[in-house]
Amino acid sequence: MKQIAYNRSAGYEYFIEEKYEAGIALEGAEVKSLRAGNCNLKDSFCFIRDGEVMLKNMHIAVYDKSGAFNSKDSKRDRKLLLHRREIDRIVGKINTKGMTLVPISIYFKDNLVKVEVALCRGKQSYDKKQSIKKRDEERDIARQLTRY
Repeated sequence: MKQIAYNRSAGYEYFIEEKYEAGIALEGAEVKSLRAGNCNLKDSFCFIRDGEVMLKNMHIAVYDKSGAFNSKDSKRDRKLLLHRREIDRIVGKINTKGMTLVPISIYFKDNLVKVEVALCRGKQSYDKKQSIKKRDEERDIARQLTRY
């Protein structure tokens, strides 16, 4: 499993409740650009349209060697491939509990591009401060262990 991109801000902005692995519908030039590592998940999110899960604002850089078959829109909406039961479960939780669906990472698994999406609940500002404090404490402990 080769990781391409990771959404670092998702762990800071949200409480992650459940994770799902989804395929993604891409064009050939986009896959080649992903193999080169030209992807960014910052500010990307998922939404549901007509019973399908779509990924919005994921930037995949335009592959320069693709020529006329080049996709000009690098931030187009991309369809995520999930089972119908998973989509129904996600829709139910998003509608009832005030949760959202956020992409966590994108990676290759046996030459297939997979996206890890998570059902998340938003953090308040005091929750974010606590997570910063916890991260700083863990760093201090790691530094002290290396000195010991």
